[in-house]
Amino acid sequence: MGQFAFMIHPLDVGSVTRQFPWARFLPESAIDGILRRLPPFKISTITGISSDFGSAHGHFIVCPVTTRQFVDLPEEETVRRVVQTGRLAEKLGAKIVGLGAFTAVVGGSGEEAARQLDIAVTTGNSYTVATAIEGARNAAAFMGYDLEESTLAVVGATGSIGRICSEIMAPEVGELVLVGRNGPALEDLRGDILASGDRRVSISTDVSSALPEADVVITVSSAVDTIIEPEYLRPGAVVCDVARPRDVSERVANARDDVLVIEGGIVSVPGEPSWSLDFGTPPGTCMACMAETMILAMEERYEDYTLGRNLTAQQVTEIDRLAARHGFEVTGFRAFEKQLSDSELEGIRSRSRENRARAGLKVPI
Repeated sequence: MGQFAFMIHPLDVGSVTRQFPWARFLPESAIDGILRRLPPFKISTITGISSDFGSAHGHFIVCPVTTRQFVDLPEEETVRRVVQTGRLAEKLGAKIVGLGAFTAVVGGSGEEAARQLDIAVTTGNSYTVATAIEGARNAAAFMGYDLEESTLAVVGATGSIGRICSEIMAPEVGELVLVGRNGPALEDLRGDILASGDRRVSISTDVSSALPEADVVITVSSAVDTIIEPEYLRPGAVVCDVARPRDVSERVANARDDVLVIEGGIVSVPGEPSWSLDFGTPPGTCMACMAETMILAMEERYEDYTLGRNLTAQQVTEIDRLAARHGFEVTGFRAFEKQLSDSELEGIRSRSRENRARAGLKVPI
């Protein structure tokens, strides 16, 4: 049986108070101070993961650093905290540890943690890419888009996930828009993609001006706050939000009933999985980054798998194949922690076509 651990962290102070009700009586500054002194801890044991080809047992362990602290604190401190949490995984008997959310960003996207730990490390980004692309393709097909005639925008394109999503999707779409904050890095990525074939590729450092041109959006930024607002999206847009914390504002859910927003990277787990933690996903499901760690443990492949910023299409294809072998599957369409019903989906599709027609845009078949 494979042995693993997966590292999580509180996204914000609110997530701390939800987990520990007594904390709601403390000011935010006091909670920040407590977190900086709190050692890593195990929060849940993971059981029941099995397929015809393997099984795994693991733990969720907490690196007590909020998203804001990951951004504001010196990187040496946040890396130290990630490594400290990894040491806990070692003590618990894990042979591979997955890095979740911002623990996968600091220290060269897991490279520094891998150097200092005695067990294998992965960020889970390869399977996240595979599921994000599958989710975007499925959602676009449901809305009637022919990708070869559609414009795809990748927000956070120069990050490790955004880069490989862009490279894989470039040959499939009519036009690719690379969106990010670093203009020179976007130019470099554009050049790499153009060098691999005849493509229509543009860049933008302004989300608000880039997205109104996109039929399909994959958003994978490392922003602390939401960056996609309802007025940025064209009628009928498909948005696959893979970011944690999410990139799409909840205002979109309230103001735009003609766009399809889905949570990227949510998969069903084989067997009878149990871990007694609520991640806002249905029972028996988890995020793809977690699943990658589980898959590697089931295969007993205790190796550094996805690290750094330069993912490869080969890694993405391989982990997708292994996931299918064990029965991991991308779930149906979910938005803002809620499964979308057939009637809701049909309503979105119908309104998107009406509003695209009014706007003079091509209406999908």
